[in-house]
Amino acid sequence: MEMITVPAGPVRLTDRRTQRSWTVDVASFLLAPVPVTQEETGTLPLVDVSWQDALRFCNTLSAREGLTPVYELESSTWDRSANGYRLPTEAEWEHACRAGTTGPRYGPLDEIAWYRENSAESRHDVGGKTPNTWGLHDMLGNVWEWCWDVYDAEVYGEYRVLKGGGWFDEHWSCRASVRRRSHPTFRVDDVGFRLARSL
Repeated sequence: MEMITVPAGPVRLTDRRTQRSWTVDVASFLLAPVPVTQEETGTLPLVDVSWQDALRFCNTLSAREGLTPVYELESSTWDRSANGYRLPTEAEWEHACRAGTTGPRYGPLDEIAWYRENSAESRHDVGGKTPNTWGLHDMLGNVWEWCWDVYDAEVYGEYRVLKGGGWFDEHWSCRASVRRRSHPTFRVDDVGFRLARSL
């Protein structure tokens, strides 16, 4: 799969629960234009995949393509010098989703996302909606996407960040800034992931 080069830039993250906001300077990186898909269909997003499953997938694909695997699976650590596939950080994901826009979404929701009101309560083939200006499809809606980051270690321990909203969510969950959390072993039918690589 050809990946898209996301330009460097700052992104402001917010957490409605804690009323916190913070700015992160994101370096340029590579991101897949669509979420990872199921092998048997090639077009439906892969779901029922945990954060830990996603890390294993990234390492396996990296090794298969002759790249250096990024993750130490036993300790859940990231070798930032490795050139293999990985999950985006939360800041990378939101910066890529926004694609230079400042509103809650990068376009009219029905044109860019599958969500509860238009999905017939099921996932859809990736790439069927209008991409953002950087060429990234399904950043909002269809499936939630795992990010690398711990959500809030003091309160939720090792829970990880999910971004983007899914096919079963109301419109207010399909916004660039929305954060959800789940345990790294959690699997459900509206959570998938997207591949990233460092430059």
